[in-house]
Amino acid sequence: MDVLLHIAIGIGLSAAAGFRILVPFLVAGVASQQGYLALSPGVAWMSTTPAILALAAATALEVLIYFVPVVDNLMDAVELPAAAIAGTVLTAAVTGGDMNPFLQWSLALIAGGGIASSTQAFTGLARLASTAAGGPVGNIAVSTTELASSTILSVLAIAVPILVMIVVGVLLYLVFRRRGRKRRVS
Repeated sequence: MDVLLHIAIGIGLSAAAGFRILVPFLVAGVASQQGYLALSPGVAWMSTTPAILALAAATALEVLIYFVPVVDNLMDAVELPAAAIAGTVLTAAVTGGDMNPFLQWSLALIAGGGIASSTQAFTGLARLASTAAGGPVGNIAVSTTELASSTILSVLAIAVPILVMIVVGVLLYLVFRRRGRKRRVS
């Protein structure tokens, strides 16, 4: 049962990384430092004070960049593969322990990387639509929503991982349902 909770936490953090890559790393580092989350030994450095300060500074920069019109759309191109990597690392960071390393990294790549990249692709499309429809005001609204989503999902992934699995399931359903509609229209 403990392994399933760790997988749920990893998937929740990975989904949050699809909205903002660095927020879940910062939340996981702080949660680990405060004793709420156990990290795999290979990534235990995330809970050190210097790492948390560096993650906080990098997170602030990432958040600010997304409030700049046009630059935010360019960042989406960079962040799609970065989100997949972040989701993989986050899932592996919390599913370590006694798990077979091959299984740990396979699960992290498929579940964590897949969820993070799916979420990031969806938010990238939402940002393009908001740019076309609302210009800079639309982008600011989308950026604020993504930041709030990433922060809330990160905290909930650690506090109530089963609830986050339900939220992630609903998000994936909505993404694939919307994608299916576009294919039928084409």
